[in-house]
Amino acid sequence: MRLLGGRRHDHPPERRPAIQAWQDDLPEILQAARGRIPVDLLLTGARVANLFTGEILDSAVAVHRGRIVGFGPREAVEVLDLGGRHLVPGLIDGHVHIESSMVTPGEFARAVVPRGTTTVVADPHEFANVCGMDGVEFVRRGNDVSPLEIQVMLPSCVPATGMETSGARLDARDLEEALTRPNVLGLGEVMDYPGVLSADEAVLAKLRVAAGRPVDGHAPGLSGPDLHAYVAAGIGSDHECTTAQEALEKLRVGMHIMLREGSVTRDLEALLPVVNAQTVARCMLVTDDREPEDLLEEGHMDFLVRKAVGLGLPPLQALSMVSLNPARYFGLRGLGAIAPGYQADLVVCNDLRDFRADLVFKRGRLVARGGQAQWERQAQDAAALSNRVHLGPLGPDALEIPARGPRIRVIDLVPDQIVTRQVLLEPKVVEGRVVSDPGRDLLRLAVLERHHGTGRIGLGMARGFGLKRGALASTVAHDSHNLAVVGVDEADLRLAIAEVQRLGGGLVAVADGEVLASLPLPVAGLVCDRPLTEVREAIRLLHEAAESLGCLLPRPFMSLAFLALPVVPTLKLTDRGLVDVEAFRLVDLFMP
Repeated sequence: MRLLGGRRHDHPPERRPAIQAWQDDLPEILQAARGRIPVDLLLTGARVANLFTGEILDSAVAVHRGRIVGFGPREAVEVLDLGGRHLVPGLIDGHVHIESSMVTPGEFARAVVPRGTTTVVADPHEFANVCGMDGVEFVRRGNDVSPLEIQVMLPSCVPATGMETSGARLDARDLEEALTRPNVLGLGEVMDYPGVLSADEAVLAKLRVAAGRPVDGHAPGLSGPDLHAYVAAGIGSDHECTTAQEALEKLRVGMHIMLREGSVTRDLEALLPVVNAQTVARCMLVTDDREPEDLLEEGHMDFLVRKAVGLGLPPLQALSMVSLNPARYFGLRGLGAIAPGYQADLVVCNDLRDFRADLVFKRGRLVARGGQAQWERQAQDAAALSNRVHLGPLGPDALEIPARGPRIRVIDLVPDQIVTRQVLLEPKVVEGRVVSDPGRDLLRLAVLERHHGTGRIGLGMARGFGLKRGALASTVAHDSHNLAVVGVDEADLRLAIAEVQRLGGGLVAVADGEVLASLPLPVAGLVCDRPLTEVREAIRLLHEAAESLGCLLPRPFMSLAFLALPVVPTLKLTDRGLVDVEAFRLVDLFMP
Protein backbone atom coordinates (compact mmCIF):
# COMPACT_ATOMS: atom_id res chain seq x y z
CA MET A 1 0.00 0.00 0.00
CA ARG A 2 1.46 3.37 -1.04
CA LEU A 3 0.45 6.77 0.30
CA LEU A 4 -0.59 9.52 -2.08
CA GLY A 5 2.31 11.92 -2.20
CA GLY A 6 0.73 14.99 -3.77
CA ARG A 7 2.22 14.28 -7.19
CA ARG A 8 2.11 16.97 -9.84
CA HIS A 9 0.61 15.94 -13.16
CA ASP A 10 2.49 17.60 -16.00
CA HIS A 11 -0.15 16.56 -18.50
CA PRO A 12 -3.92 16.74 -18.25
CA PRO A 13 -5.80 13.52 -17.50
CA GLU A 14 -6.40 11.13 -20.37
CA ARG A 15 -8.88 12.50 -22.89
CA ARG A 16 -10.60 9.40 -24.20
CA PRO A 17 -14.32 10.10 -24.64
CA ALA A 18 -16.03 9.31 -21.34
CA ILE A 19 -18.31 6.60 -22.71
CA GLN A 20 -15.46 4.87 -24.52
CA ALA A 21 -13.24 4.99 -21.42
CA TRP A 22 -16.01 3.58 -19.24
CA GLN A 23 -16.68 0.73 -21.68
CA ASP A 24 -13.00 -0.10 -22.12
CA ASP A 25 -12.34 -0.15 -18.39
CA LEU A 26 -15.62 -1.74 -17.28
CA PRO A 27 -14.36 -5.28 -16.61
CA GLU A 28 -11.59 -3.98 -14.40
CA ILE A 29 -13.89 -1.43 -12.75
CA LEU A 30 -16.28 -4.22 -11.81
CA GLN A 31 -13.47 -6.25 -10.30
CA ALA A 32 -12.32 -3.25 -8.30
CA ALA A 33 -15.87 -2.47 -7.16
CA ARG A 34 -16.25 -6.03 -5.82
CA GLY A 35 -12.94 -5.82 -3.95
CA ARG A 36 -11.27 -8.49 -6.09
CA ILE A 37 -8.34 -6.22 -7.02
CA PRO A 38 -6.74 -3.20 -5.29
CA VAL A 39 -8.25 0.14 -6.28
CA ASP A 40 -6.07 2.96 -7.57
CA LEU A 41 -6.98 5.35 -4.76
CA LEU A 42 -8.79 5.15 -1.44
CA LEU A 43 -9.89 8.35 0.28
CA THR A 44 -10.33 7.58 3.97
CA GLY A 45 -11.64 9.73 6.80
CA ALA A 46 -14.09 11.48 4.47
CA ARG A 47 -17.36 13.14 5.35
CA VAL A 48 -19.16 12.40 2.09
CA ALA A 49 -21.91 14.69 0.80
CA ASN A 50 -24.61 12.35 -0.51
CA LEU A 51 -26.78 14.54 -2.72
CA PHE A 52 -29.26 11.77 -3.44
CA THR A 53 -30.38 11.50 0.19
CA GLY A 54 -29.28 14.82 1.63
CA GLU A 55 -26.97 13.14 4.13
CA ILE A 56 -23.39 13.57 5.27
CA LEU A 57 -21.91 10.06 5.60
CA ASP A 58 -18.61 9.09 7.21
CA SER A 59 -17.02 6.67 4.77
CA ALA A 60 -14.00 5.85 2.70
CA VAL A 61 -14.41 6.37 -1.04
CA ALA A 62 -12.71 4.04 -3.54
CA VAL A 63 -11.56 5.27 -6.97
CA HIS A 64 -10.36 3.18 -9.88
CA ARG A 65 -9.59 4.19 -13.46
CA GLY A 66 -10.97 7.64 -12.81
CA ARG A 67 -14.32 6.32 -11.53
CA ILE A 68 -15.81 5.94 -8.09
CA VAL A 69 -16.24 2.22 -7.51
CA GLY A 70 -17.57 2.02 -3.97
CA PHE A 71 -17.43 2.90 -0.30
CA GLY A 72 -15.71 1.47 2.73
CA PRO A 73 -12.25 0.06 3.45
CA ARG A 74 -10.45 -2.03 0.87
CA GLU A 75 -6.99 -2.64 -0.50
CA ALA A 76 -5.58 0.26 -2.49
CA VAL A 77 -2.45 1.25 -4.35
CA GLU A 78 -2.63 4.74 -2.86
CA VAL A 79 -4.38 5.99 0.26
CA LEU A 80 -5.15 9.53 1.34
CA ASP A 81 -6.58 10.24 4.78
CA LEU A 82 -8.84 13.30 4.61
CA GLY A 83 -8.90 13.60 8.38
CA GLY A 84 -12.63 14.24 8.68
CA ARG A 85 -12.79 16.83 5.93
CA HIS A 86 -15.79 17.05 3.63
CA LEU A 87 -15.80 15.35 0.23
CA VAL A 88 -18.19 16.81 -2.37
CA PRO A 89 -18.69 16.38 -6.13
CA GLY A 90 -16.72 18.60 -8.48
CA LEU A 91 -18.57 21.86 -9.15
CA ILE A 92 -20.27 22.50 -12.50
CA ASP A 93 -21.00 25.93 -14.00
CA GLY A 94 -24.05 25.35 -16.19
CA HIS A 95 -23.77 28.58 -18.18
CA VAL A 96 -20.62 30.62 -18.76
CA HIS A 97 -19.03 32.70 -21.47
CA ILE A 98 -15.31 32.03 -20.96
CA GLU A 99 -14.52 35.09 -23.08
CA SER A 100 -15.58 37.38 -20.22
CA SER A 101 -12.53 36.27 -18.27
CA MET A 102 -10.43 37.88 -21.05
CA VAL A 103 -8.10 34.89 -21.06
CA THR A 104 -7.88 31.66 -23.03
CA PRO A 105 -9.72 28.53 -21.90
CA GLY A 106 -6.49 27.10 -20.52
CA GLU A 107 -5.84 30.17 -18.37
CA PHE A 108 -9.48 30.23 -17.30
CA ALA A 109 -9.03 26.66 -16.08
CA ARG A 110 -6.05 27.65 -13.95
CA ALA A 111 -8.29 30.16 -12.19
CA VAL A 112 -11.37 28.01 -11.59
CA VAL A 113 -10.21 24.41 -11.12
CA PRO A 114 -8.25 25.17 -7.93
CA ARG A 115 -11.51 26.61 -6.55
CA GLY A 116 -13.36 23.36 -7.13
CA THR A 117 -14.85 23.79 -10.61
CA THR A 118 -14.22 20.63 -12.61
CA THR A 119 -16.74 21.09 -15.46
CA VAL A 120 -18.22 24.09 -17.27
CA VAL A 121 -20.94 24.33 -19.88
CA ALA A 122 -19.64 27.10 -22.11
CA ASP A 123 -21.50 29.11 -24.72
CA PRO A 124 -18.78 30.56 -27.01
CA HIS A 125 -21.18 33.18 -28.30
CA GLU A 126 -18.62 36.00 -28.31
CA PHE A 127 -15.88 34.03 -30.08
CA ALA A 128 -18.42 32.79 -32.63
CA ASN A 129 -19.69 36.28 -33.45
CA VAL A 130 -16.12 37.25 -34.36
CA CYS A 131 -14.68 34.02 -35.75
CA GLY A 132 -17.60 31.69 -36.46
CA MET A 133 -16.97 27.98 -36.00
CA ASP A 134 -13.25 28.61 -35.49
CA GLY A 135 -14.24 30.35 -32.28
CA VAL A 136 -16.41 27.44 -31.16
CA GLU A 137 -13.59 25.01 -31.87
CA PHE A 138 -11.12 27.14 -29.92
CA VAL A 139 -13.24 26.77 -26.80
CA ARG A 140 -13.94 23.09 -27.40
CA ARG A 141 -10.24 22.38 -27.87
CA GLY A 142 -9.58 23.95 -24.51
CA ASN A 143 -10.17 20.41 -23.24
CA ASP A 144 -6.74 19.50 -24.62
CA VAL A 145 -4.69 21.86 -22.45
CA SER A 146 -6.09 21.48 -18.93
CA PRO A 147 -8.06 19.09 -16.72
CA LEU A 148 -11.11 21.34 -16.84
CA GLU A 149 -13.93 19.59 -18.69
CA ILE A 150 -15.45 22.06 -21.14
CA GLN A 151 -18.82 21.09 -22.56
CA VAL A 152 -20.14 23.36 -25.32
CA MET A 153 -23.57 24.73 -26.11
CA LEU A 154 -23.58 25.98 -29.70
CA PRO A 155 -24.32 29.70 -30.12
CA SER A 156 -27.82 30.14 -31.51
CA CYS A 157 -27.58 33.82 -32.49
CA VAL A 158 -24.63 34.59 -34.74
CA PRO A 159 -25.24 37.41 -35.46
CA ALA A 160 -27.55 38.36 -32.62
CA THR A 161 -29.56 40.83 -34.73
CA GLY A 162 -29.67 42.26 -38.24
CA MET A 163 -28.90 45.75 -36.89
CA GLU A 164 -25.18 45.15 -36.47
CA THR A 165 -22.33 43.59 -38.43
CA SER A 166 -20.74 40.48 -36.99
CA GLY A 167 -17.63 38.67 -38.13
CA ALA A 168 -19.48 35.49 -39.04
CA ARG A 169 -22.83 33.80 -39.51
CA LEU A 170 -23.85 30.37 -38.23
CA ASP A 171 -26.94 28.78 -39.73
CA ALA A 172 -28.71 25.52 -38.97
CA ARG A 173 -26.43 23.55 -41.30
CA ASP A 174 -23.33 24.77 -39.46
CA LEU A 175 -24.87 23.80 -36.14
CA GLU A 176 -26.04 20.40 -37.35
CA GLU A 177 -22.50 19.43 -38.31
CA ALA A 178 -21.03 20.79 -35.07
CA LEU A 179 -23.49 18.78 -32.99
CA THR A 180 -21.65 15.62 -34.05
CA ARG A 181 -18.42 16.71 -32.36
CA PRO A 182 -17.27 15.55 -28.92
CA ASN A 183 -18.16 17.74 -25.94
CA VAL A 184 -20.98 19.50 -27.84
CA LEU A 185 -24.24 19.20 -25.92
CA GLY A 186 -26.93 21.28 -27.58
CA LEU A 187 -28.10 24.76 -28.51
CA GLY A 188 -27.05 27.80 -26.50
CA GLU A 189 -29.26 30.59 -25.22
CA VAL A 190 -31.94 31.42 -27.78
CA MET A 191 -31.88 35.20 -27.52
CA ASP A 192 -34.05 35.74 -30.55
CA TYR A 193 -37.31 35.06 -28.75
CA PRO A 194 -39.20 37.34 -31.19
CA GLY A 195 -38.00 34.99 -33.93
CA VAL A 196 -39.29 31.99 -31.98
CA LEU A 197 -42.68 33.60 -31.38
CA SER A 198 -43.08 34.66 -35.00
CA ALA A 199 -42.03 31.19 -36.20
CA ASP A 200 -39.09 32.60 -38.15
CA GLU A 201 -37.92 29.74 -40.34
CA ALA A 202 -34.19 30.34 -39.72
CA VAL A 203 -34.72 30.20 -35.96
CA LEU A 204 -36.97 27.15 -36.15
CA ALA A 205 -34.40 25.35 -38.31
CA LYS A 206 -31.85 25.69 -35.50
CA LEU A 207 -34.34 24.36 -32.98
CA ARG A 208 -35.07 21.39 -35.22
CA VAL A 209 -31.44 20.32 -35.57
CA ALA A 210 -31.09 20.47 -31.78
CA ALA A 211 -34.26 18.47 -31.12
CA GLY A 212 -33.78 15.97 -28.32
CA ARG A 213 -30.80 17.89 -26.92
CA PRO A 214 -30.64 20.60 -24.26
CA VAL A 215 -31.71 24.01 -25.56
CA ASP A 216 -31.04 26.99 -23.31
CA GLY A 217 -33.24 30.05 -23.19
CA HIS A 218 -32.75 33.79 -22.87
CA ALA A 219 -36.11 35.43 -22.35
CA PRO A 220 -36.02 38.34 -19.90
CA GLY A 221 -39.51 39.32 -18.78
CA LEU A 222 -41.29 36.90 -21.12
CA SER A 223 -44.65 35.96 -19.61
CA GLY A 224 -48.09 34.53 -20.32
CA PRO A 225 -48.94 33.05 -23.73
CA ASP A 226 -45.66 34.26 -25.25
CA LEU A 227 -43.75 32.33 -22.58
CA HIS A 228 -45.91 29.29 -23.22
CA ALA A 229 -45.08 29.41 -26.94
CA TYR A 230 -41.37 29.85 -26.18
CA VAL A 231 -41.33 26.78 -23.94
CA ALA A 232 -43.43 24.80 -26.42
CA ALA A 233 -40.61 25.32 -28.94
CA GLY A 234 -38.46 23.00 -26.82
CA ILE A 235 -36.49 25.58 -24.85
CA GLY A 236 -35.69 24.21 -21.41
CA SER A 237 -33.95 26.82 -19.28
CA ASP A 238 -33.63 30.51 -18.56
CA HIS A 239 -30.88 32.52 -16.86
CA GLU A 240 -32.37 35.99 -17.33
CA CYS A 241 -34.88 36.07 -14.45
CA THR A 242 -34.47 39.10 -12.19
CA THR A 243 -37.37 38.55 -9.78
CA ALA A 244 -38.62 35.53 -7.86
CA GLN A 245 -42.06 36.05 -9.40
CA GLU A 246 -40.63 35.75 -12.92
CA ALA A 247 -38.64 32.66 -11.96
CA LEU A 248 -41.69 31.03 -10.38
CA GLU A 249 -43.79 31.55 -13.49
CA LYS A 250 -41.09 29.91 -15.59
CA LEU A 251 -40.75 27.03 -13.14
CA ARG A 252 -44.51 26.49 -13.35
CA VAL A 253 -44.30 25.95 -17.10
CA GLY A 254 -41.50 23.42 -16.75
CA MET A 255 -38.35 25.47 -17.27
CA HIS A 256 -35.13 24.94 -15.38
CA ILE A 257 -34.00 28.17 -13.73
CA MET A 258 -30.39 29.28 -13.67
CA LEU A 259 -29.83 31.69 -10.79
CA ARG A 260 -27.13 33.98 -12.15
CA GLU A 261 -24.44 35.66 -10.10
CA GLY A 262 -21.96 37.14 -12.55
CA SER A 263 -19.80 40.23 -12.64
CA VAL A 264 -22.34 42.40 -14.44
CA THR A 265 -25.69 40.98 -13.39
CA ARG A 266 -26.16 39.61 -9.89
CA ASP A 267 -29.57 38.03 -9.41
CA LEU A 268 -28.92 35.37 -6.78
CA GLU A 269 -30.28 37.23 -3.77
CA ALA A 270 -33.46 38.30 -5.58
CA LEU A 271 -34.16 34.81 -6.92
CA LEU A 272 -33.24 32.66 -3.94
CA PRO A 273 -36.74 32.80 -2.36
CA VAL A 274 -38.01 30.66 -5.26
CA VAL A 275 -35.78 27.76 -4.19
CA ASN A 276 -37.45 25.27 -1.86
CA ALA A 277 -37.57 21.52 -1.31
CA GLN A 278 -39.92 21.10 -4.28
CA THR A 279 -38.21 23.41 -6.80
CA VAL A 280 -34.54 22.96 -5.94
CA ALA A 281 -34.06 20.04 -8.37
CA ARG A 282 -34.90 22.37 -11.29
CA CYS A 283 -32.60 25.18 -10.14
CA MET A 284 -28.92 25.79 -10.84
CA LEU A 285 -26.36 28.40 -9.87
CA VAL A 286 -24.45 29.85 -12.84
CA THR A 287 -22.02 32.69 -13.43
CA ASP A 288 -22.74 33.65 -17.07
CA ASP A 289 -19.90 36.21 -17.00
CA ARG A 290 -17.01 36.52 -14.53
CA GLU A 291 -14.33 39.11 -15.06
CA PRO A 292 -10.64 38.73 -14.07
CA GLU A 293 -10.87 40.76 -10.87
CA ASP A 294 -13.90 38.85 -9.62
CA LEU A 295 -12.45 35.44 -10.51
CA LEU A 296 -9.29 36.19 -8.58
CA GLU A 297 -10.78 38.00 -5.60
CA GLU A 298 -14.24 36.47 -5.15
CA GLY A 299 -13.92 33.16 -6.93
CA HIS A 300 -16.03 31.12 -9.26
CA MET A 301 -18.67 28.53 -8.31
CA ASP A 302 -17.21 28.34 -4.80
CA PHE A 303 -18.19 32.00 -4.36
CA LEU A 304 -21.74 31.27 -5.49
CA VAL A 305 -22.02 28.42 -2.98
CA ARG A 306 -20.72 30.61 -0.16
CA LYS A 307 -23.11 33.42 -1.06
CA ALA A 308 -26.14 31.15 -1.39
CA VAL A 309 -25.43 29.47 1.93
CA GLY A 310 -24.79 32.85 3.53
CA LEU A 311 -28.25 33.93 2.35
CA GLY A 312 -29.80 30.95 4.09
CA LEU A 313 -29.79 28.11 1.54
CA PRO A 314 -28.94 24.73 3.12
CA PRO A 315 -25.40 23.71 2.07
CA LEU A 316 -26.41 20.43 0.43
CA GLN A 317 -29.06 22.19 -1.63
CA ALA A 318 -26.49 24.74 -2.75
CA LEU A 319 -24.09 21.94 -3.69
CA SER A 320 -26.80 20.14 -5.66
CA MET A 321 -27.38 23.34 -7.64
CA VAL A 322 -23.74 23.35 -8.76
CA SER A 323 -23.30 19.64 -9.41
CA LEU A 324 -26.14 17.12 -9.60
CA ASN A 325 -28.78 19.49 -11.00
CA PRO A 326 -26.78 20.82 -13.97
CA ALA A 327 -25.46 17.32 -14.68
CA ARG A 328 -29.01 16.01 -14.92
CA TYR A 329 -30.31 18.92 -17.00
CA PHE A 330 -27.49 18.67 -19.55
CA GLY A 331 -27.47 14.88 -19.62
CA LEU A 332 -23.93 14.65 -18.24
CA ARG A 333 -24.26 11.09 -17.05
CA GLY A 334 -21.70 10.09 -14.45
CA LEU A 335 -21.14 13.66 -13.25
CA GLY A 336 -22.53 15.58 -10.31
CA ALA A 337 -22.51 13.08 -7.44
CA ILE A 338 -20.39 10.71 -5.39
CA ALA A 339 -21.62 7.20 -6.16
CA PRO A 340 -20.40 3.99 -7.83
CA GLY A 341 -19.90 4.46 -11.55
CA TYR A 342 -19.66 8.23 -11.32
CA GLN A 343 -16.58 10.04 -12.57
CA ALA A 344 -14.18 10.76 -9.71
CA ASP A 345 -14.47 14.55 -9.92
CA LEU A 346 -14.10 15.39 -6.24
CA VAL A 347 -13.43 18.36 -4.01
CA VAL A 348 -12.10 18.25 -0.45
CA CYS A 349 -13.01 21.16 1.82
CA ASN A 350 -13.05 21.88 5.53
CA ASP A 351 -16.38 23.66 5.85
CA LEU A 352 -19.56 23.42 3.78
CA ARG A 353 -20.78 26.80 5.02
CA ASP A 354 -17.58 28.62 4.13
CA PHE A 355 -16.84 26.52 1.09
CA ARG A 356 -13.19 26.71 -0.02
CA ALA A 357 -11.53 23.94 -1.98
CA ASP A 358 -8.43 22.37 -0.47
CA LEU A 359 -7.90 19.42 -2.82
CA VAL A 360 -9.46 18.95 -6.26
CA PHE A 361 -9.52 15.67 -8.19
CA LYS A 362 -10.48 15.27 -11.84
CA ARG A 363 -11.07 11.71 -13.03
CA GLY A 364 -9.36 10.52 -9.86
CA ARG A 365 -6.20 12.57 -10.32
CA LEU A 366 -5.11 15.34 -8.01
CA VAL A 367 -5.21 18.52 -10.13
CA ALA A 368 -5.22 21.28 -7.49
CA ARG A 369 -3.99 21.67 -3.94
CA GLY A 370 -4.31 24.64 -1.61
CA GLY A 371 -5.69 26.86 -4.38
CA GLN A 372 -2.83 26.08 -6.77
CA ALA A 373 -3.03 24.23 -10.08
CA GLN A 374 -1.03 21.00 -10.14
CA TRP A 375 -0.46 20.84 -13.88
CA GLU A 376 1.96 22.66 -16.13
CA ARG A 377 0.74 25.60 -18.16
CA GLN A 378 0.26 24.64 -21.81
CA ALA A 379 -0.30 27.16 -24.58
CA GLN A 380 -3.28 26.75 -26.87
CA ASP A 381 -2.94 27.39 -30.59
CA ALA A 382 -4.91 30.57 -31.33
CA ALA A 383 -3.63 31.24 -34.85
CA ALA A 384 -7.10 30.86 -36.38
CA LEU A 385 -8.41 33.63 -34.11
CA SER A 386 -5.62 36.17 -34.61
CA ASN A 387 -5.57 39.22 -36.90
CA ARG A 388 -9.25 40.01 -36.40
CA VAL A 389 -9.26 43.81 -36.57
CA HIS A 390 -9.96 44.99 -40.12
CA LEU A 391 -11.03 48.63 -40.20
CA GLY A 392 -11.95 50.49 -43.32
CA PRO A 393 -10.30 53.82 -44.21
CA LEU A 394 -10.89 56.50 -41.59
CA GLY A 395 -11.38 59.66 -43.63
CA PRO A 396 -10.94 63.19 -42.27
CA ASP A 397 -14.69 63.61 -41.67
CA ALA A 398 -15.44 60.03 -40.59
CA LEU A 399 -16.05 60.85 -36.92
CA GLU A 400 -17.80 64.19 -37.44
CA ILE A 401 -21.52 64.65 -36.78
CA PRO A 402 -23.04 67.42 -38.92
CA ALA A 403 -25.79 69.24 -36.99
CA ARG A 404 -29.19 68.48 -38.51
CA GLY A 405 -31.67 69.42 -35.83
CA PRO A 406 -32.26 71.07 -32.45
CA ARG A 407 -32.29 67.90 -30.34
CA ILE A 408 -30.49 64.58 -30.33
CA ARG A 409 -31.11 61.18 -28.83
CA VAL A 410 -28.51 60.61 -26.13
CA ILE A 411 -27.61 57.22 -24.63
CA ASP A 412 -27.90 57.78 -20.88
CA LEU A 413 -26.01 55.21 -18.81
CA VAL A 414 -27.68 53.67 -15.76
CA PRO A 415 -25.20 53.06 -12.90
CA ASP A 416 -24.40 49.37 -12.32
CA GLN A 417 -26.72 48.28 -15.15
CA ILE A 418 -26.33 47.25 -18.78
CA VAL A 419 -29.67 48.84 -19.65
CA THR A 420 -29.65 52.48 -20.73
CA ARG A 421 -32.15 55.30 -20.98
CA GLN A 422 -32.89 57.59 -23.90
CA VAL A 423 -32.82 61.33 -23.22
CA LEU A 424 -33.43 64.15 -25.68
CA LEU A 425 -30.98 67.03 -25.34
CA GLU A 426 -29.76 70.05 -27.24
CA PRO A 427 -26.25 69.29 -28.50
CA LYS A 428 -23.23 71.55 -28.41
CA VAL A 429 -22.54 72.67 -31.99
CA VAL A 430 -19.30 74.21 -33.23
CA GLU A 431 -19.01 75.30 -36.86
CA GLY A 432 -22.01 73.20 -37.80
CA ARG A 433 -20.70 70.04 -36.09
CA VAL A 434 -21.91 68.33 -32.94
CA VAL A 435 -19.00 68.07 -30.50
CA SER A 436 -18.45 66.65 -27.05
CA ASP A 437 -19.56 68.79 -24.15
CA PRO A 438 -17.71 67.50 -21.05
CA GLY A 439 -19.27 70.24 -18.93
CA ARG A 440 -22.62 68.45 -19.38
CA ASP A 441 -21.00 65.01 -19.58
CA LEU A 442 -22.00 64.60 -23.24
CA LEU A 443 -19.37 62.62 -25.11
CA ARG A 444 -18.98 61.49 -28.68
CA LEU A 445 -19.47 57.76 -29.15
CA ALA A 446 -18.57 55.73 -32.23
CA VAL A 447 -18.82 52.07 -33.20
CA LEU A 448 -16.59 51.06 -36.13
CA GLU A 449 -17.17 47.85 -38.08
CA ARG A 450 -13.95 45.87 -37.60
CA HIS A 451 -14.51 42.49 -39.25
CA HIS A 452 -14.77 43.11 -42.99
CA GLY A 453 -13.16 46.51 -43.55
CA THR A 454 -16.40 48.10 -44.73
CA GLY A 455 -15.62 51.46 -43.15
CA ARG A 456 -19.13 51.55 -41.68
CA ILE A 457 -19.34 53.73 -38.54
CA GLY A 458 -22.23 54.39 -36.21
CA LEU A 459 -22.09 57.77 -34.44
CA GLY A 460 -23.90 58.95 -31.34
CA MET A 461 -23.60 60.67 -27.98
CA ALA A 462 -23.42 59.20 -24.50
CA ARG A 463 -23.91 60.60 -21.01
CA GLY A 464 -22.59 59.06 -17.81
CA PHE A 465 -18.87 58.45 -18.35
CA GLY A 466 -17.76 61.75 -16.86
CA LEU A 467 -14.61 62.07 -18.97
CA LYS A 468 -13.12 65.58 -18.95
CA ARG A 469 -10.48 64.74 -21.55
CA GLY A 470 -9.10 61.82 -23.53
CA ALA A 471 -10.79 58.75 -24.94
CA LEU A 472 -11.42 55.05 -24.22
CA ALA A 473 -11.67 52.34 -26.88
CA SER A 474 -12.36 48.60 -26.93
CA THR A 475 -12.88 45.70 -29.33
CA VAL A 476 -14.99 43.98 -26.67
CA ALA A 477 -18.42 45.35 -27.63
CA HIS A 478 -21.31 42.92 -27.29
CA ASP A 479 -22.57 41.09 -29.27
CA SER A 480 -20.81 41.62 -32.58
CA HIS A 481 -17.67 43.06 -30.99
CA ASN A 482 -16.98 45.92 -33.32
CA LEU A 483 -14.65 48.68 -32.15
CA ALA A 484 -16.31 51.07 -29.69
CA VAL A 485 -14.74 54.38 -28.70
CA VAL A 486 -15.93 57.23 -26.49
CA GLY A 487 -14.17 60.49 -25.74
CA VAL A 488 -13.84 64.24 -25.70
CA ASP A 489 -11.36 65.31 -28.35
CA GLU A 490 -11.38 64.00 -31.92
CA ALA A 491 -7.61 63.67 -32.04
CA ASP A 492 -7.73 61.38 -29.01
CA LEU A 493 -10.63 59.42 -30.47
CA ARG A 494 -8.50 58.77 -33.54
CA LEU A 495 -5.45 57.87 -31.46
CA ALA A 496 -7.46 55.37 -29.42
CA ILE A 497 -8.77 53.74 -32.60
CA ALA A 498 -5.29 53.57 -34.13
CA GLU A 499 -3.79 52.04 -30.98
CA VAL A 500 -6.45 49.33 -30.74
CA GLN A 501 -5.83 48.52 -34.38
CA ARG A 502 -2.07 48.37 -33.79
CA LEU A 503 -2.58 45.95 -30.89
CA GLY A 504 -4.71 43.66 -33.00
CA GLY A 505 -7.58 44.25 -30.61
CA GLY A 506 -7.75 45.35 -27.00
CA LEU A 507 -8.62 48.07 -24.53
CA VAL A 508 -6.91 51.47 -24.47
CA ALA A 509 -7.06 54.76 -22.60
CA VAL A 510 -5.49 57.83 -24.21
CA ALA A 511 -5.26 61.56 -23.56
CA ASP A 512 -3.49 64.56 -25.08
CA GLY A 513 -1.94 62.48 -27.83
CA GLU A 514 -0.50 59.86 -25.44
CA VAL A 515 -1.45 56.25 -24.73
CA LEU A 516 -1.90 56.05 -20.96
CA ALA A 517 -2.72 52.36 -20.56
CA SER A 518 -3.66 49.38 -22.70
CA LEU A 519 -4.46 45.69 -22.69
CA PRO A 520 -3.76 43.77 -25.91
CA LEU A 521 -6.44 41.20 -26.77
CA PRO A 522 -4.88 39.47 -29.77
CA VAL A 523 -7.17 36.42 -29.66
CA ALA A 524 -10.26 37.48 -31.63
CA GLY A 525 -9.91 40.96 -30.16
CA LEU A 526 -11.57 39.45 -27.08
CA VAL A 527 -9.02 37.69 -24.89
CA CYS A 528 -5.37 37.86 -23.98
CA ASP A 529 -2.85 35.04 -24.20
CA ARG A 530 -1.23 36.01 -20.88
CA PRO A 531 -1.90 34.78 -17.32
CA LEU A 532 -5.02 36.03 -15.58
CA THR A 533 -3.02 37.93 -12.96
CA GLU A 534 -1.30 39.96 -15.66
CA VAL A 535 -4.62 40.71 -17.33
CA ARG A 536 -6.11 41.89 -14.06
CA GLU A 537 -3.14 44.21 -13.46
CA ALA A 538 -3.50 45.71 -16.94
CA ILE A 539 -7.20 46.32 -16.30
CA ARG A 540 -6.37 47.97 -12.97
CA LEU A 541 -4.03 50.38 -14.75
CA LEU A 542 -6.69 51.08 -17.38
CA HIS A 543 -9.20 51.91 -14.66
CA GLU A 544 -6.69 54.21 -12.98
CA ALA A 545 -6.06 55.95 -16.29
CA ALA A 546 -9.78 56.38 -16.90
CA GLU A 547 -10.24 57.79 -13.42
CA SER A 548 -7.44 60.30 -14.07
CA LEU A 549 -9.47 61.50 -17.07
CA GLY A 550 -12.44 62.20 -14.81
CA CYS A 551 -14.32 58.95 -15.42
CA LEU A 552 -17.15 58.38 -12.94
CA LEU A 553 -17.63 54.68 -13.63
CA PRO A 554 -15.84 51.95 -11.66
CA ARG A 555 -15.67 49.68 -14.73
CA PRO A 556 -15.89 51.98 -17.75
CA PHE A 557 -14.79 49.42 -20.35
CA MET A 558 -17.58 47.09 -19.29
CA SER A 559 -20.05 49.94 -19.67
CA LEU A 560 -18.60 50.80 -23.07
CA ALA A 561 -18.89 47.17 -24.21
CA PHE A 562 -22.61 47.01 -23.48
CA LEU A 563 -23.43 50.28 -25.25
CA ALA A 564 -23.23 48.30 -28.49
CA LEU A 565 -25.61 45.54 -27.40
CA PRO A 566 -28.86 45.99 -29.36
CA VAL A 567 -30.86 43.35 -27.50
CA VAL A 568 -30.87 45.10 -24.10
CA PRO A 569 -32.99 48.27 -23.69
CA THR A 570 -33.26 51.10 -24.25
CA LEU A 571 -30.99 52.96 -26.68
CA LYS A 572 -27.79 51.42 -28.08
CA LEU A 573 -25.31 52.13 -30.88
CA THR A 574 -23.98 49.67 -33.47
CA ASP A 575 -21.90 50.16 -36.59
CA ARG A 576 -25.21 50.62 -38.44
CA GLY A 577 -26.47 53.41 -36.19
CA LEU A 578 -28.65 54.06 -33.17
CA VAL A 579 -30.97 51.25 -32.14
CA ASP A 580 -34.23 51.77 -30.28
CA VAL A 581 -34.24 48.35 -28.63
CA GLU A 582 -37.85 48.47 -27.47
CA ALA A 583 -39.05 49.30 -30.99
CA PHE A 584 -36.33 46.97 -32.35
CA ARG A 585 -35.37 49.32 -35.17
CA LEU A 586 -32.72 51.81 -36.20
CA VAL A 587 -33.51 55.45 -35.42
CA ASP A 588 -32.04 58.81 -36.36
CA LEU A 589 -29.70 60.58 -33.97
CA PHE A 590 -31.60 63.83 -34.47
CA MET A 591 -35.14 64.57 -33.42
CA PRO A 592 -37.21 67.22 -35.19
